Amino acid sequence: MLYRNFQDQSELDAQYDAEKLGLDLASYINFYISNSEKVREELTCYLNIPFGPTLVENLDIFPASEPDAPILVFIHGGYWKMLSSKEFSFIAKGPVSAGVTVIVINYELCPKVTIDEIVRQNRGAISWIYRNAKSFGADPNKIYVSGHSAGGHLTAMMMSTDWEKDYGLPNNIIKGGCAISGLFDLMPFPYTWLQPSLQLTWGQVLRNSPIRHIPEQAGKLIVTYGEEETSEFHRQSQDFLKEWKAKGLEGKYLPQPGKNHLTAIYGFLDAQSLLCKAILELITSKAVVIGLTQS
Repeated sequence: MLYRNFQDQSELDAQYDAEKLGLDLASYINFYISNSEKVREELTCYLNIPFGPTLVENLDIFPASEPDAPILVFIHGGYWKMLSSKEFSFIAKGPVSAGVTVIVINYELCPKVTIDEIVRQNRGAISWIYRNAKSFGADPNKIYVSGHSAGGHLTAMMMSTDWEKDYGLPNNIIKGGCAISGLFDLMPFPYTWLQPSLQLTWGQVLRNSPIRHIPEQAGKLIVTYGEEETSEFHRQSQDFLKEWKAKGLEGKYLPQPGKNHLTAIYGFLDAQSLLCKAILELITSKAVVIGLTQS
């Protein structure tokens, strides 16, 4: 047995590789690119704002029109080895139209860096956003985070960060999150076609599997995925949500019927979509961090 009930690599790859599932990856990425170009033309945006010492550590800000707006940080996917912030500008359309400032983080990819470093870069971005929010008219006390696929993994890692100990920031810096088609258990991936790019050690797997690092306190979490995704993606999210709630944290599952792994984020284009409405409801409700209360 290779991993869980899988007998060989091909069985695992079939669960996690979009192309092996018959999905036309190029056409979906082209959809992301074309819609992102339109959104950058339509919305005010500040691109490639540096937050760290390397050139790739930058972020794109799509400010809301009203001052002191809440912030939705989005972390892109791509199995930690592909894509960038620019393919995901489109996710700003729905939230910005509803008065939310959107920030899309860019980060370095494997194998140039490790997943440890990718997590560190994203934490650095959150720290920068908190410290600089007022400079672009947003409220540092209303930060929410979302991400897709590998970005769903990074969303969970951001919510498990000890911000006070490691960054000297309030531990309730993130008021809530939405992890979309996330990867919360990294144990399968050393056995897959991803390993030559990720070059995971078992130490990295253990340090960076969010299901092993459920925080003591955290904001409300939405876990969602396309119902047409594979059984492993269902398991990843449901197992994580189960452990999250078992810790006494607040979380809920948002079903997305008719969506696959690559269309599960299309809802960001429309403030009235199932996905966008759930995230906006999270943002506009009274923010409660278990163990702490913040109005």
